[in-house]
Amino acid sequence: MYNIAIVGASGYTGGELLRMLLNHPEVEITDITSRQYDGVEAHKIHPHIRDSGLVFKDKKPSELDADVVFTATPHGASMKIVPDLLETGAKVIDLSGDYRYKDTAVYEKWYGIEHTSDAEAVYGLPEIYREEIKKAELVANPGCFPTGAILSSYPLVKNDLVDRIIIDSKTGVSGAGVSPSQTTHYPNIADNVNPYKISNHRHMSEIQQELKGFEGVKVSFTPHLVPVIRGIQTTSHSFLNKENEDITGEELRKIYEKEYDGEYFIKLMDEGEIPHLSSVRGSNFAHIGGFEIDETGRVIMLSAIDNLVKGASGQAIHNMNIMLGLKESVGLEFYGLHP
Repeated sequence: MYNIAIVGASGYTGGELLRMLLNHPEVEITDITSRQYDGVEAHKIHPHIRDSGLVFKDKKPSELDADVVFTATPHGASMKIVPDLLETGAKVIDLSGDYRYKDTAVYEKWYGIEHTSDAEAVYGLPEIYREEIKKAELVANPGCFPTGAILSSYPLVKNDLVDRIIIDSKTGVSGAGVSPSQTTHYPNIADNVNPYKISNHRHMSEIQQELKGFEGVKVSFTPHLVPVIRGIQTTSHSFLNKENEDITGEELRKIYEKEYDGEYFIKLMDEGEIPHLSSVRGSNFAHIGGFEIDETGRVIMLSAIDNLVKGASGQAIHNMNIMLGLKESVGLEFYGLHP
């Protein structure tokens, strides 16, 4: 049995970590920390985990005795505590953006924060970086938008099929976090589809890092806020390069089947099927479909994930399982909540 601590467990991602880890057969949650809610029972903040027996404590990193620590802390806060956590000998999975970038100058540009930590992390997308994650002491859990976007497009860029990708994503309101704002106020969301940060959302840089690393591929991204609680629906428009103008949808599908063969959490849709948010809600699955090519050479790929699970806490647990040498799907073998 492995001891688990969650730093900053009072937000949505902390609540999801608790929900899933409390049902994980190989781990025990020994500490959940929060400065704001020190001494408060966990179910007072997360009512869905009543009678868990967990209580928030305001503890320093050096006071935690855990095999794995999840840092569900704000951007900029993680880098201040992760080095101390690593010194305790714990493996760390960070759910903020602090360690996702290969070049810290890119982080500083998009987040407006000076990067002060030299700890080295592996980008925690298991379908691409599994072998590196196995050996990692620190994993940077990917952002929610990048998870859906990268998984829907990765086989295209890996096989050098396209030279431009335009990504359109629709997200539920929980992606904005637990603190309410004018943007997330119900009357401003209901009956609306609200594009925001249409050309400069910081997750674009993360998507570009992972997809643009393949020479000659240009990547663009625009998010939209829609009146649902959970989920990210992504439509990727990718344009075939001259060398691959004659590829068919059937051949495209075979490429995806080969790339994601054996990936438990990737489900490829049959012909004519569309990924739906309700199919993945509450689960760690990513549904991917489309495989269509129009007469202009535009490839249309679709993906659906739960932004709080596959896009955050579920993926973090998947990473934990890999780091500990456990069965990858343990504690995550549940389907979505449809309808």
